[in-house]
Amino acid sequence: MTLAGLGALLGLALAAAPESKPESAGIRLGDLPWTEAEAALAPERVVVLPLGAGTKEHGPHLPLKNDQVLADYFAGRLVAVRPVALLPTLTYGFYPAFLEYPGSVSLSFETQRNLVAEICRSVARHGPRRFYVLNTGISTVRPLVETAALLRAEGILLRFTDLRTAGKRAEDRVRRQRAGSHADEVETSMILYIAPSLVRMDRAVKDGAEVRPGPLTRDPKNAAGHYSPSGVFGDATLATPEKGRVIVEGVVADILEDVDALAREPLPPGAPRSPLVR
Repeated sequence: MTLAGLGALLGLALAAAPESKPESAGIRLGDLPWTEAEAALAPERVVVLPLGAGTKEHGPHLPLKNDQVLADYFAGRLVAVRPVALLPTLTYGFYPAFLEYPGSVSLSFETQRNLVAEICRSVARHGPRRFYVLNTGISTVRPLVETAALLRAEGILLRFTDLRTAGKRAEDRVRRQRAGSHADEVETSMILYIAPSLVRMDRAVKDGAEVRPGPLTRDPKNAAGHYSPSGVFGDATLATPEKGRVIVEGVVADILEDVDALAREPLPPGAPRSPLVR
């Protein structure tokens, strides 16, 4: 066989070989059989639950699954560099402000509070006492505060991402809109950086500038709501991938800091030091 023929065969073999993926520092629980999960769920392991809406309006230019995209992305970044145990993403939560817009789904406050608590209790039975909710919503924060209080009384620590502060220093460097917090310059920039194919910038708008209390509303006569016919609060037309890179990397840095602090935090007084059996 000629050298050219050998080269061609080698090229075909390389093309057919599966791509090697870099090893993660953490584990994805959903990928394991229970016999391996048992050994992985050591008491010192931080367990991460991503929480991001799979169906919630984000204006005419972003998909309903916008928050899930963020949660999955941040979860992937986290499990790659920290020895956490990653649960599958929870795609339903407390999102009452968006129900006037078709496709939006919300659980009640109490349902989200109790659902997250029950997920953590299930895993805590087998050892872990530290849980981190990788949260990509704003209205989800209040139920998470109550979940954390419930679990703390049982000797379980729960911390969560609060996007009102996570990445805020980075956001302040690039943000140009005067007001906004939903499907706006910031959120749109983040998705332009993470998953640009999901963004329809030709449909991006500036909306909701007249701030009112209450949920977003499409009804101009609804004085109890924040009027936004598009579902946008802010100026999505200002979004760029470069702004998104700055903000996303800032959020990632703050999430890593949160998880590292949780891993070092002492357990509540009286917390069981051995796997919980009920």
